[in-house]
Amino acid sequence: MYNMDVDDLDERLDRAFTALGDPVRRAMIARLSRGEATVNELAEPFSITKQAVSRHIHVLETAGLITRSRDAQRRPCHLNAAALEELTGWIDTYRLLAEQRHRRMDAVLENMKEQDK
Repeated sequence: MYNMDVDDLDERLDRAFTALGDPVRRAMIARLSRGEATVNELAEPFSITKQAVSRHIHVLETAGLITRSRDAQRRPCHLNAAALEELTGWIDTYRLLAEQRHRRMDAVLENMKEQDK
């Protein structure tokens, strides 16, 4: 049975990967990687309503991928680098395992070539 930490991680990963499944939200993340942006700045490249942009921002915020702050009347959005790091860490775990398997297979194949000589 899963412990609470694994359940929490699974839920965070599910929300984050679901959020990143949309090209508009991925573009917003890419834009935020260059620095904070307002809703209007995030909406600029898209021909969608402000309401749709707000929904996308809400999904990203709920997934923990972005945060919002208050600066007088401005409410800029910020990328949550720690959340992206958690995603890449999870991906890297499986990438490294796959690379290890490939290296072992390469070694076996190389050994077979040497034996055939």
